[in-house]
Amino acid sequence: MMTYAQRMDRLGTETAFEVLARAKALEAEGRAILHFEIGEPDFDTPVHIKEAAIQALHEGYTHYGPTPGLPVLRQAIAEVVSTSRGIPVSPQEVIVTPGAKPIMFFTLLAYAQAGDEVIYPNPSFPIYESMINFVGATPVPIPLLEANGFSFDMERFEASLSPRTKLIILNSPGNPTGGIIPAPHLHRIAAVARERNIRVLSDEIYGGMQYEGTPASIASLPGMQDLTIILDGFSKLYAMTGWRLGYAVANRTVIEHFTKLMANSASCTASFVQIAGVAALRGPQETSQRMVAEFRRRREIIVKGMNAIHGLRCATPPGAFYVFPNIQALHRSSAAVAARLLDEAGIACLAGTAFGSYGEGYLRFSYASSEENIRNMLEKLNKFVVHMLP
Repeated sequence: MMTYAQRMDRLGTETAFEVLARAKALEAEGRAILHFEIGEPDFDTPVHIKEAAIQALHEGYTHYGPTPGLPVLRQAIAEVVSTSRGIPVSPQEVIVTPGAKPIMFFTLLAYAQAGDEVIYPNPSFPIYESMINFVGATPVPIPLLEANGFSFDMERFEASLSPRTKLIILNSPGNPTGGIIPAPHLHRIAAVARERNIRVLSDEIYGGMQYEGTPASIASLPGMQDLTIILDGFSKLYAMTGWRLGYAVANRTVIEHFTKLMANSASCTASFVQIAGVAALRGPQETSQRMVAEFRRRREIIVKGMNAIHGLRCATPPGAFYVFPNIQALHRSSAAVAARLLDEAGIACLAGTAFGSYGEGYLRFSYASSEENIRNMLEKLNKFVVHMLP
């Protein structure tokens, strides 16, 4: 019998795709399913981006490119990040990857190992914890509490620091809550990182989808650019989830390490996709702006609708395209409620515990869906909750 390496037992998964598969199976049986489980825009990639990719194919961008990315895209990313974060970034401080997930892998492979501790938010994107476990480091979760606007519990954060703390992971605006880290907390985290020389992985994939206040990167704070790895990409803001195009911005030593990891894994990112990325950054932004405005409008509908349902409580998320309603009044586990919602009401959503143990008592709904679907879902959800309330 073939055996596999024990480290494979430490890998988790992304529940959204499992629920999507279950929902698709029910649809194949003839069931009507309302999809609120998957975290991707329901808009098409802007036309000028698609046309740039097609033209690139015709022009021969079908071969290997430089491992850290095409110079033209690295330059474009450096310019955009320099402007948006207010820090000087050179193309040599940028690496392009097939999607943004490799940046999580590369950071943990390069900077964490057995005996190290990694601080990360909980609930949060499940791949953080999965990869921390995979590299043999110790995950140290910091609760994101509704009472704190789903930002870090700062007392817990400061109490969790130790001489073994090697990395801090931030995500603002965050998945699954849509919460942001307020400026005072960001400054406190930065002060700790500087004092203890701790590297920070700042996941800013939803930075272009913040509806309240001005997006802030910890890399912009004094002394933090050299300690910060910015993770970003094209999937959300440009509706390019299937294109698989992401990037990191970090100091040159970090980029050198990541380039080695790219050479040993994916070799390079598809060249014609990178040309599409240039068009995304340097082309018209109106389509993306209209999409974000539509998400903001839908946010108002879904939050108001959920708060009108007796037994639910739903905070207004300042960013991303998720709501994280509190379902504790139902006195059932999040997983049980999510499973019954799919089976009985035809609503696909995710249990809060799909994002960590501190997600218990919550569900995640992606409102990257039409207004009609949202209103239909709210009607069905109301009937479901009335039936379940004790």
